[in-house]
Amino acid sequence: MILATRKSPLALAQAELVASRLREKLGASVELLPMTTTGDRQAQWSLEKQGGKGLFTTELEQAVIDGEADLAVHSTKDLPGHTSPQLIIAGYLPRADPRDVLVFRSEAKLSCGQGPARPRQANGPLALATSSPRRRGQLALLFPDATFCEIRGNVETRLSKLAENQAGGAEGTVLAAAGLARLGIAIWPGLEFRPLAFTEMVPAVGQGAIAVQTRIEDAAHYAPILDPGTACAVRVERAFQAALGGGCHTAFAAHAAGDTLHLFHEKTGLRRFPLSEAEVHAPADTAKRILNTLGLLS
Repeated sequence: MILATRKSPLALAQAELVASRLREKLGASVELLPMTTTGDRQAQWSLEKQGGKGLFTTELEQAVIDGEADLAVHSTKDLPGHTSPQLIIAGYLPRADPRDVLVFRSEAKLSCGQGPARPRQANGPLALATSSPRRRGQLALLFPDATFCEIRGNVETRLSKLAENQAGGAEGTVLAAAGLARLGIAIWPGLEFRPLAFTEMVPAVGQGAIAVQTRIEDAAHYAPILDPGTACAVRVERAFQAALGGGCHTAFAAHAAGDTLHLFHEKTGLRRFPLSEAEVHAPADTAKRILNTLGLLS
């Protein structure tokens, strides 16, 4: 089997996790097909201005459509609300820690105790680097006086820039806990790490989940070896994404954690809703009802 994947260290680590599962569950021989996507080539683009959805997935999808690969492996949070009609998400690996992690230079002296993270008032406005409107919108609630700049590059590049004070003057950034764990990064010289609770920052749709995409006629072959619980939660989150038509321009997040939906939208702030089993199994209807309640659907 051939797996299409991006070339970044994190993408390759995630593809290897899928390959290991295929070898274990199906006894398959697996090879990776590392590819460069538009988002990788245009490293200087502003993802917010260009629109980031699809920039990291289109080439991988085309490889599967053209028969160059059997599967495409994606970070679920990179997937647009609607994918190619010729392909389907067969399922997901078991979800890793979906939280975001606030990473900051030690001298920034942020509060790392319980409750919202706060900088010392004496330090003046905090400078934070993020290319994500979702993260920026929620960070602004935690740090009302913060200033923001963009940061691009793989995880190690971002950490190095921040530690070496080469991130446009930024003192901190936010990274996904799952990505850090998959790369084996728990510490970094000169930096501190603080996981953010769902009440502080709602993760991106699908964050922490690795998606396995294939041709529609092949999906049944792979679905039984993937994780149904992760699929159930991600379907709920992606229903909100699809209903809103969310892209990289909107500060929006949805995360289903058991019987609770955590939601953030730039127009409503942080919200939390109970989820019944029936609502979980009717994600499109649930999304429309809650979004209508919030006045977010026209």
